[in-house]
Amino acid sequence: MHEIITTYGFATLTSIHQGSLTATHLPLLLNEDRTELIGHFAKGNRQWVDIEGQEVLVVFHGPHCYISPSWYETQTNVPTWNYLTVHVNGTVQLMKDEDPRLWQSMLNLTEKYEDTTSIYELNNVDPGYISSLSKGVVGFTISIDRIEGKAKLSQNHPKERVERVISALTKLDKSNEQSIAKWMEKKSLPKE
Repeated sequence: MHEIITTYGFATLTSIHQGSLTATHLPLLLNEDRTELIGHFAKGNRQWVDIEGQEVLVVFHGPHCYISPSWYETQTNVPTWNYLTVHVNGTVQLMKDEDPRLWQSMLNLTEKYEDTTSIYELNNVDPGYISSLSKGVVGFTISIDRIEGKAKLSQNHPKERVERVISALTKLDKSNEQSIAKWMEKKSLPKE
């Protein structure tokens, strides 16, 4: 589950805002000891105003794809969807202004998502510009109270069928399908 959170860090955070369910899509980082998620809202996104102390649900969507029954040895099946997902329940704490964890999380996000050949470094941006932009965000942590994962990877099918699905997915030039095939190889096929 931690691998899914780390690899697919763009998540959906759901809370109650002004009496209604509200969701925001944003990148989140798992802290080193895997007990908290760290992120930030744009101040213009008012979901942060009443989120302090709330239990929230965060959904990390891993790869997912359609599974065609045409890949099976029989036509007596129906289509399905393979996917990986992780749900995190936790309590939100807003960061105070100038909390060093906010800047560190921004550095960590940039480092994580910048291409290894990129010459961009957030630390090289004019500090005055960074300071003005930082006033437009609200940092937060989510203490992880419960974490649940779901991996639907055709594991309920016989080995031969799983192998057919993997073969069909690897022939498709689509990243989700390629990822699901790799996860199926790793998790659905019995170890020999």
